[in-house]
Amino acid sequence: MQPDKNLNPETDDLPLRANTNHILVRHYVLDLTLHFDRKVISGSVVLFLEPSSGSGSKTEDGIGSGSCIIEAGRSHNVYVCRSHNEDTVEDGTEGIGKAMTKVEKILGAGERDGAECQALSGVRAQTPPETEMIQSSHLWETTSDDDFTLVMDCCDLHVSKVEEVDISSVFASESSGVRLVNRQTAFIQNLISMPSDQWRQKHQLFSLCSQAPGAQHGSSLQFYRDQWSLQVRKKGVASAQGFPRALRICYETRPTGGSVRWTKDQDNRVCVYTAGSPINNRALFPCQEPPVAMSTWQATVRAPSECVVLMSGEEEAIPVGDGDTSLLIWNYYVTMPMPASTFTLAVGHWHQVPAEIAPAVERGLKTDCSKTAKLGARPGERVQADQMSGHGSSISEVVKGSPLKTGSGDQTTHSDSALCYSSLEDATHSVTDYSGIVDDSISCSHDDYPCRFTEESARSQRVIPHRVFGPVSLLQKAQVGVLKLLPRCLAAAHTILGVHPFPRLDVLIVPAGFCSLGMASPHIIFLSQSVLCAGSPGTEEKSLSLCGSRICHEIAHSWFGLVIGARDWTEEWISEGFATYLEDIIWAQAQKLPSQETAEQSDLKALLRWRRLSDELQNSDEALQILRPNMGNTGQVSDSGSSTVKHALNPDKTFMQVHYLKGYFLLGFLASQVGEQQFINFFRLFVKKYHGQLILSQDFLQMLLITFPDLEREGLTLSAIHADWLDRPGIPKWLYERSAVWSQARLVEEVKAEVVKWILLSQSHQGKGRKRKRIEPKVNYKELTSEQLVVLLELLLEEEELSVPTVLALQRTYSLKDQDAEVQHRWCELVVKHAYTQAYADVEQFLVNHQKSDCVCVLGHGCVSVRGADGSGGPSAAGSGPSLPLFSPGRNGPISTQSGGGDGPMMFQLQTELTGA
Repeated sequence: MQPDKNLNPETDDLPLRANTNHILVRHYVLDLTLHFDRKVISGSVVLFLEPSSGSGSKTEDGIGSGSCIIEAGRSHNVYVCRSHNEDTVEDGTEGIGKAMTKVEKILGAGERDGAECQALSGVRAQTPPETEMIQSSHLWETTSDDDFTLVMDCCDLHVSKVEEVDISSVFASESSGVRLVNRQTAFIQNLISMPSDQWRQKHQLFSLCSQAPGAQHGSSLQFYRDQWSLQVRKKGVASAQGFPRALRICYETRPTGGSVRWTKDQDNRVCVYTAGSPINNRALFPCQEPPVAMSTWQATVRAPSECVVLMSGEEEAIPVGDGDTSLLIWNYYVTMPMPASTFTLAVGHWHQVPAEIAPAVERGLKTDCSKTAKLGARPGERVQADQMSGHGSSISEVVKGSPLKTGSGDQTTHSDSALCYSSLEDATHSVTDYSGIVDDSISCSHDDYPCRFTEESARSQRVIPHRVFGPVSLLQKAQVGVLKLLPRCLAAAHTILGVHPFPRLDVLIVPAGFCSLGMASPHIIFLSQSVLCAGSPGTEEKSLSLCGSRICHEIAHSWFGLVIGARDWTEEWISEGFATYLEDIIWAQAQKLPSQETAEQSDLKALLRWRRLSDELQNSDEALQILRPNMGNTGQVSDSGSSTVKHALNPDKTFMQVHYLKGYFLLGFLASQVGEQQFINFFRLFVKKYHGQLILSQDFLQMLLITFPDLEREGLTLSAIHADWLDRPGIPKWLYERSAVWSQARLVEEVKAEVVKWILLSQSHQGKGRKRKRIEPKVNYKELTSEQLVVLLELLLEEEELSVPTVLALQRTYSLKDQDAEVQHRWCELVVKHAYTQAYADVEQFLVNHQKSDCVCVLGHGCVSVRGADGSGGPSAAGSGPSLPLFSPGRNGPISTQSGGGDGPMMFQLQTELTGA
């Protein structure tokens, strides 16, 4: 396969190079070490592979690749390979322990081999940066194009070694008529195929195999790395069936790799997290990125002892010491097969947010970071911190040392760290309870894994165990704005959609440079500090709408985006449109709003989103306005399984929210045809059928039309929906008609009345002499919600002129600089448009706290200079650099403080005005 020498990442579509139609990674075992001094991650990943076709064909010895099973050989105390006539698998827990003792010498060799990986990856090849993307092992040319090539998606990694893993020592080495290579193949095939009720045993075996040494019967496998892929061959192996089933890749990330972001948190401490960029995780580890490459994973992460490691994982990790080093080891795993793009990692000096913060601690938070308990502290440190903070025993309904459900159905684990459940005030009552409308019996259609939808206990678990983390300086805001809202939002989501797909949830307040308002991944949500309340102490709870709706948006992704994902990443509306639609419903349920108030709030938000969408569609390329860019070819890939994600690397797409907004309106249109209550009921039915699977647009729409046959009888067909909503740019007729209704909604009319007052006030200042004392007219301004304030400021931005006293009165009346980021954004635009220099400090503060890229803003004398964190001049555009994958399941798009748009571009327009760009 030739490298993509002519691919331009600035203009071309993103390639997904992995040949998933030939071979699939079924499980990853990562062993990573973080080097904060060099800002790199080094280590290895072991791939457990399975041919995508022909896996049951016979080998030269007549043994099928799936013709034996793994059993705990109690007589030999090791794992043995037996014939396919054995049809039972024993528990094997005791056998695992004895097997691990039996092969200590082998594992010692594996540890040495792992150390070699670390050493090799720690010494980067001295290659000029511009040519570093081309890399190969020295004998790559000796392999033939007739040899089978494993193609992995890979970018910005230095690969030092690729080798076959010799797992022969893991099972019995007694003599047999079967060749060793076939026995290894059969062992791994059966390991991959072990039933879900033995997932713990299965992961232990994966771990055992991953520590085995490299194969000694030949040299390392030959590899070639170009800009977007890693290609691996074994000389003389011509098919996927003959290719090694277990590979170890030793590598090191780059400090500027697109999948990870090294930065400083709000306390000026170095941290790193997965950026969720358009290239997803291929710059974190070589992986198969096409969404059909569903896999499980487990990871060992070594990090400095003062750091906390958060990751996608079904159980809370309890760190252990790493021998004589100052590092701690964290272990995470998942049992639900998911695309590699959903893997998430964050390492930093995070602190867990306590349920209550004592006054003494509130004062201490501003001056002494060391007095707050944090996950990962040594036992003595944890006790001391709890005693200092006074919250060690005050957290309401905290589970310490009690069994937590892990999603396995029959397994529990104990934890010494606090996982909050919740003392819900609405535990016994909700305004609208949808949970009893749909039969909750489940018949899973996905591949075998420990599924929470089949667990009786999970059905009644309204609030899953959850924790919130962040830097010390934001703990108080996170406590008020996130931790108190989280159980209410989780309970509301359960009421609307049913069983939580994941057994636990961590929420992390990420650094200020984070390029989105939020990002959802399995078991963990990243939230921007922009959603936190900006008000003064004691007033935060009055401004929770942005934070609450954002939490609900990300929680909704657990169902639409994660447990149900898009088979074609260009159909991101399946994830983002659904989450945008559901965030309003879940947030209204969390607030216990009566139906009338819910409807009014919905109309107001619909108007905001309509304004955003209509403006976007008037100022964008028509090709970027289509929800199903591949149209009739949606879901199609090449013979090998490789494909491209259309428009993924188009820089203009970074600023687009069409998949959020147009998708939201499409779902609103469908709800108007069948009734909102019936539509929500249908969501639950759809989740029951398709959880654990990947879908295309037609899967959802066809099931809807079958469930509501009257739709087709009235002319609403699948082809009509495609033509009006999915395959065409512009705005459907229904949306134009509805926008007129939203413009006349009661809450909007209230805002219009206030706009008239402010325009009249501005006009009253015109024509007055400068020295003449101005007597402000006494006007009673109505108190407005944050969404109403956004509408107010947007309408005032349409005015050609507003007097300075009017702008000043606006700020004073509504305390605009203390409102949420949505309102602040419009306030800053108003300040810049009317050159209100007294408030330039507000603009500077907003740019520092709420834009994507780290920068320093200098304002004065009517001009603004924006400089990058590295000192470079010029505008630091909010959408520059890698953005979150608009095409990946569960990943939210680029930032926006537009409540109408989810997470689209936030600061581009404002910074353009500021810099004159």
